[in-house]
Amino acid sequence: MSKPTPISGFPEWLPAQRMIEQSVVERIRATFELYGFAPLETRAVEPLDQLLRKGETSKEVYVLRRLQEDPGAPSDDSLGLHFDLTVPFARFVLENSGKLQFPFRRYQIQKVWRGERPQEGRYREFLQADIDVVDRDNLPFHYDTEMPLVIGDAFASLPIPPATILVNNRKVCEGFYRGLGLEDPDQVLRTVDKLDKIGPEKVAALLVETAGATDAQAKACLELASISAEDSSFVDAVRALGVDNALLDEGLEELVRVVDAGTEHAPGLIRAELKIARGLDYYTGTVYETQLRGYERFGSICSGGRYENLATAGNERFPGVGISIGVSRMLGLLFGRSALGVSRSVPTCVVVALPAEELRPACDRIARALRSRGISTEVAPSAAKFGKQIRFAERRGIPYVWFPGADGAADTIKDIRSGDQVEADASTWQPPAEDLTPVVSGS
Repeated sequence: MSKPTPISGFPEWLPAQRMIEQSVVERIRATFELYGFAPLETRAVEPLDQLLRKGETSKEVYVLRRLQEDPGAPSDDSLGLHFDLTVPFARFVLENSGKLQFPFRRYQIQKVWRGERPQEGRYREFLQADIDVVDRDNLPFHYDTEMPLVIGDAFASLPIPPATILVNNRKVCEGFYRGLGLEDPDQVLRTVDKLDKIGPEKVAALLVETAGATDAQAKACLELASISAEDSSFVDAVRALGVDNALLDEGLEELVRVVDAGTEHAPGLIRAELKIARGLDYYTGTVYETQLRGYERFGSICSGGRYENLATAGNERFPGVGISIGVSRMLGLLFGRSALGVSRSVPTCVVVALPAEELRPACDRIARALRSRGISTEVAPSAAKFGKQIRFAERRGIPYVWFPGADGAADTIKDIRSGDQVEADASTWQPPAEDLTPVVSGS
């Protein structure tokens, strides 16, 4: 078999990176549960009509199809892999609404698939960590203010650069555009959302071309998008543009509540950024994007927003608000700059040295005694010279080597970092807490 060629966009982390990922996911999960979110996992596939009914995503959906179809079996052509976790969650709520208690708070940490052009930090298969709250008929706005606080605490628990959560409210944008006299605010939103990709001049030209804006209206849209503040001063900046609209007023009031809550919880965590729109059509109010300090040019690593009509069936409506951490995206960027490390490349804390192959059963008993108390242990792969067995541990970052006693002598354990070696009993010895499991750190 020839050496395989990697498939771009489908990351496979090395063991040390995978341990970092597991540690990050565990800390995120713990934060979500501290806030009372319940775990959920949905199936990987959804009907295409569900996946495609909101937003411009048809180019990104992977279709499920068997290589050889059975003529008598139903076709899978109508199924696609989910491209986010919000759409499947909305479907799950509709199917199980009679079994759920509302408001329903859930977290979901799963792989998703998206047919994008692979690039640094952007993949075709990646891990997301979502939280959402949905309610029946009406969802109180205070959940919009809670979302960034949860994410702020999750990021604060990780050894990563400081995060800034950028917030806006689509009611601000839509109300402003309608106040200007623009009749297709959704098209304006989609165009303004391209600001960071193509720049203000091209956005202005597209507004004239695709949204029917005059040059003056396009200029006003760009002036709104340029407003940014870490406090409620953004309201005065919007008012100074001289546009009046009831929906605009409502959006500004809601956005102030989100910013004020974030400032009280963690000063500097939240910034009102009125160019944030989010491209998916199902968002109706608050929207979030998140940047890591020093990685701003890569865009958002965590985003979401409020949706009023994504989960609807007949007269039933389940409005919600959610936010999603792009775990693979964030880790890929940090791995690319060696900004995350782990104290060792394996979980093992202790290697039991093997004096001779016939003594392996005795060494296995020592390992079992250590494992029974939660100490990750392996026996050396072969009965080589002790120096070679120590180097085996050193190459993997394993801190301790256990030496079985000979001729009735006591066992000893050696900290190969310091060289200290002491007598030890496998039924009682305990490593320092910081050595028990690999430690993830940032640089």
